[in-house]
Amino acid sequence: MTSRAYELDRKHVFHSWSAQATLDPMVVERAEGSRIWDDQGNSYLDFSSQLVFTNIGHQHPRVVKAIQDQAAKLCTIAPQHANDARSEAARLIAEVSPAGLEHVFFTNGGAEAIEHAVRMARLHTGRIKVLSQYRSYHGGSNTSINVTGDPRRWASDYGSAGTAKFFGPFLYRSEFDATTEQEECERALTHLRRTVEMEGPSTVAAIVLETIPGTAGIMPPPAGYLAGVREICDEHGIVFILDEVMAGFGRAGKWLALDHYGVTPDLVTFAKGITSGYVPLGGVIVSDKVYDTFAQRVYPGGLTYSGHPLACAAAVATVETMRDEGIVEHAAKLGEDVLGPALRELKEKHACVGDVRGVGAFWAVELVKNRETKEPLAPYGGSSPAMNEVIAACKKGGMLPFANYNRLHVVPPCNTSADEVREGLAVLDAALSVGDAHAEG
Repeated sequence: MTSRAYELDRKHVFHSWSAQATLDPMVVERAEGSRIWDDQGNSYLDFSSQLVFTNIGHQHPRVVKAIQDQAAKLCTIAPQHANDARSEAARLIAEVSPAGLEHVFFTNGGAEAIEHAVRMARLHTGRIKVLSQYRSYHGGSNTSINVTGDPRRWASDYGSAGTAKFFGPFLYRSEFDATTEQEECERALTHLRRTVEMEGPSTVAAIVLETIPGTAGIMPPPAGYLAGVREICDEHGIVFILDEVMAGFGRAGKWLALDHYGVTPDLVTFAKGITSGYVPLGGVIVSDKVYDTFAQRVYPGGLTYSGHPLACAAAVATVETMRDEGIVEHAAKLGEDVLGPALRELKEKHACVGDVRGVGAFWAVELVKNRETKEPLAPYGGSSPAMNEVIAACKKGGMLPFANYNRLHVVPPCNTSADEVREGLAVLDAALSVGDAHAEG
């Protein structure tokens, strides 16, 4: 028997990234911690963190109360006015950012953050062109989708947005015939340097990278790569933008994923984990250098809900909760002690697993038909019956996965207990046996 929520959804809701008539969405009744329940009473371990944003889990009472308290005090106010919630959220965000990034421009989410970071870079440099990686995702609005490097860009890419692409480091599917991480790093940097030279350094406003590409495959860059990009940017007066929308605020086992690499960009975009998704919020963390451009010059951009009080109250409570409960440290320990070792064991056990990679609570399992040829279990930009069988097996086992093309991403809330993670990994183990039936060897 279908619920009223389902019937109304199918009658009235237009879903994102979907063919509307083919959808059969799950109705979620409630959620708590690392679990969700559908309208049939079935429980699922949330190994997706939804769209990788419930970094402190669902319905954390401290954040829920902060939203309720803020609603009772000041639900909304126009962004030209200062208010306690926004001021404190900005202070806390600056506090966990690299030195020299002290200012925060608030948006409603990650795509808008990229839009404004690119706008700031173009105005700061007086240049137009923006370089970004293939195998990346930066958002669905006009500039952000054209900066994006994955197939979701194709339908909206008219080749006229002032963007150009290059290949980033990814040893498992190296574009540079590399055999080691060091070779991959050196050759990827050479490729980027040549791309800048051929595009014209004086035309390039910014290089935009996800610190650790997320939806595109969770590919931590090799040691030295981000420092090399910083060097190229410095040589040519290019603004270096790091996108921390998915990898930031505990997901990678650090406050910001860039903390793993010892680099300081000029602009940082964030969203998702800053509020654990409880209320939409994103933003740009602005370096002193870029801030100074607009100290006496009007920045021509803004949003009606920039720094919305409910969202900022959620951000303050989220950051304070993460600190008080050691959630960032817990995510790092999960990666080192539980997720990393267990996923590497699954790689050895299952013929369909070609690669595992990640850090913190941020891991990808790449599924292949053949380990030698690395032929993916689903094509780039699409799915397959085999991949759908693996996903269905995860759900049947009571685990909600995050899937993209031929990959399963293991991205539970950052405060998921070690026992719950092992429970989810046991379901994944069984589901991968289904994938093995489609693998050679």
